[in-house]
Amino acid sequence: MDVRVLRLDHRLKRDTRITTHVCLTARAFGASKIYLAGEEDNKLMDNVRDTSARWGGNFEVQYCPNYMELILKWREKGGKMVHLTMYGFQAHEVVPEIRESDSDILIVVGGSKVPGKIYKNADWNVSVTTQPHSEVSSLAVFQHLLLDGAEFDIEFEDPVFELIPTACGKNVNIHNENR
Repeated sequence: MDVRVLRLDHRLKRDTRITTHVCLTARAFGASKIYLAGEEDNKLMDNVRDTSARWGGNFEVQYCPNYMELILKWREKGGKMVHLTMYGFQAHEVVPEIRESDSDILIVVGGSKVPGKIYKNADWNVSVTTQPHSEVSSLAVFQHLLLDGAEFDIEFEDPVFELIPTACGKNVNIHNENR
């Protein structure tokens, strides 16, 4: 299953930090690509690409000028769409059904106000709790449930930096051959 993320309604002056965190979360929890809709932010996309290059893997980030066109093409190719919203079915209850669909998954996370057509086009409107909170936390929890914890075993190819888990302090392996 290929997992990708669509971040709606990015705003340059307001959302740079949160959208960056959405991108990094998508990558760390196993997504192969993120599409950014809203205002085009080349600096943000370059920063995410740079992080991916330094920490390894093949994560992609792409500007998406027409998110509905992307969604319709995704669905035409047999992919399924999950919209993360506090108004949907509880994630822990619906994830088994999503996994059983055996389809590529496009996870949609909102920005400001999410248009009704997103709710209508989603195969699943999914909530992570029924309380307001961050799209970053929703994405992380949902991807963790979807991958059943497999994100802990992802090996990112050709990293320059690689963390070595340790109880205290920082232990970073630097792969100069990948610079």
